[in-house]
Amino acid sequence: MKFPFDMRAAAEFDVVGFGTNAVDFLIQVSAYPEFNSKVRLDQYTQAAGGEVATTMAGLQRLGAKTAYIGRFGKDEAGEIGLRSLLDEGVDVSLSESIRGAATQIAFIIIDARNGERTVIWNRDERLGYSAEEAPISIVEKTRILHFTPHDAAACLVLAKRARSEGVIVSADIDNIFEGAEELFGYVDIFLASSDLPGKLFGPIEAKKALLAINKRFGCPIVGLTLGTSGSLIFCNGAFIESPGFDVPGGCKDTTGAGDSFRVGFLHGLLNGKSVEASCTMANAVAALKCRAIGARTALPTADELDHLISGKSST
Repeated sequence: MKFPFDMRAAAEFDVVGFGTNAVDFLIQVSAYPEFNSKVRLDQYTQAAGGEVATTMAGLQRLGAKTAYIGRFGKDEAGEIGLRSLLDEGVDVSLSESIRGAATQIAFIIIDARNGERTVIWNRDERLGYSAEEAPISIVEKTRILHFTPHDAAACLVLAKRARSEGVIVSADIDNIFEGAEELFGYVDIFLASSDLPGKLFGPIEAKKALLAINKRFGCPIVGLTLGTSGSLIFCNGAFIESPGFDVPGGCKDTTGAGDSFRVGFLHGLLNGKSVEASCTMANAVAALKCRAIGARTALPTADELDHLISGKSST
């Protein structure tokens, strides 16, 4: 199936990301602790993360030209986050370090038995963007705009400009923020976590949820990431169910798996693949990411991605 929209043939950037970055403190334990208990940690890691920053790093590693726009605190964590993107080759010329603000951090507890994680996070309000601060000028320089709706008012300004410039709008959605529902009407690729429909509609079956999102907001592509089960996409009046892949060597950490799914999906779009092939790439990138602890540690190269897909080791 072809993607239901046209994309610019060329631009300075393939994808510009606007939104969250973070530094993660990852703690692996033998089993998730019970309430009011003590447990010895197996491993502790500090690594750069954040939904949009991770997606830009992953796309850059696969050969795309990317830029990241976001705010870091002027602190040690901010230096780690910025350096991690520069090391990948992501353009951060429009990112800022805010004096007095703390870079977003997350404490992540990982169950060693299956790699599943629990995230405890906080974002300093001073890292946010108002509508007036939206970096509008970048939109005309990209083929795809990708964001999280944390700063919904600023995202809405960018999405409206993208619509007028013929730029594809992609959103990574795992929560509902104030003003986000107006924004969703300007999104072309609406990829959400499996629990998002419940926050919008209450208890609802996955396919019915995608139909409801499509009807309510008019997004050409709506989809859910389903963990080890893969993904479910609704596009052009049809559902596309794509299975997950076995994680080579076993799953070590699911942190950032959803961000990695977006990496593979947008990589397929940029390379002229079908929606089905892009879903396969998305699930493969997510599986490869889970090989190691950290959101970006095991993001694949193009050769690693091709190798997993050609091996057809899907679950």
